[in-house]
Amino acid sequence: MMRIKLQACKCLLALSFCLLFGAGHVYAQTVDEVADRLKAYTDSTRAHSRIKLTYLEIDQESAIKLFDKEASFGMFRDNYFITGAPTNKRITKQNADVKFQISIRQRLTKSVLPFNTFLMLTYTQKSFWDMYDSSAPFRDNNFNPGLMLAKPIISDNKLKGMAYMALEHESNGKGGEESRSWNYLVFSGAHFLNARISVQAKFWAGWLSSDNKDLYNYRGIGILAFNYRTLDERFVLSAVLNPRKQVWKVNTQLEMSYKVTPKSNQYIFLQWFQGYAENLLEYNQYSSMVRIGICIKPKLHNLY
Repeated sequence: MMRIKLQACKCLLALSFCLLFGAGHVYAQTVDEVADRLKAYTDSTRAHSRIKLTYLEIDQESAIKLFDKEASFGMFRDNYFITGAPTNKRITKQNADVKFQISIRQRLTKSVLPFNTFLMLTYTQKSFWDMYDSSAPFRDNNFNPGLMLAKPIISDNKLKGMAYMALEHESNGKGGEESRSWNYLVFSGAHFLNARISVQAKFWAGWLSSDNKDLYNYRGIGILAFNYRTLDERFVLSAVLNPRKQVWKVNTQLEMSYKVTPKSNQYIFLQWFQGYAENLLEYNQYSSMVRIGICIKPKLHNLY
């Protein structure tokens, strides 16, 4: 009976954490004015086509001014708190878990650098919490700070996407046999196919520690991500494909998000991951996990 009560308390705590994490509005959104202009533009073209929508029309100077005016501090990647269980084995309190991600960025400059680029500090933390186990330990925490150059891509007075180049570090902050870390360069670009669909390609190359010198075998050298959003941003679908050393073997992450209310930025968030290297500690162990919870998203597009 005590064990049942303890598990019930932990489940209630997890749900409370989800609600607390998703509460309130996030005011420091990425490029709010560009996103608002994009929404107004797509609303005006809604009657012309249900699928093939044109780009946001904006000249280079106006786009740079809007990006310069955005808040210096804001979200970088998705921020979420989700809980779930494996799909490839019997569910127990040892393999059900909580996963959460916190991702922020701080812009250090306006568009005064060469090629009208912006310099930003970024930080993403992804944690895996065995909340349902007896002592509720954190299984792994992955810390990912970076220094990034970002540039909006304007062509023919249309916003076509974003380009990024970054120097990043990732580690799990542990010592001894459980230590995992690497330093790497990132080249990434996001292309807006239209008002609903975007594609991101990301490649990395770096220096691995002796504790995970075969990481590339399990995480490969890049990802390809696809995102679909409805015009009102109520519904978002994402797919992230990460080829491993043998490119026909792919780590896959599928996500589905539904906005709770039209004016909020809290989504009910469902994520399925299958493959290797979801976290650094167990990068060479296969996992298949389905989790659900709350997500807060940046504007314009998802970034992985």
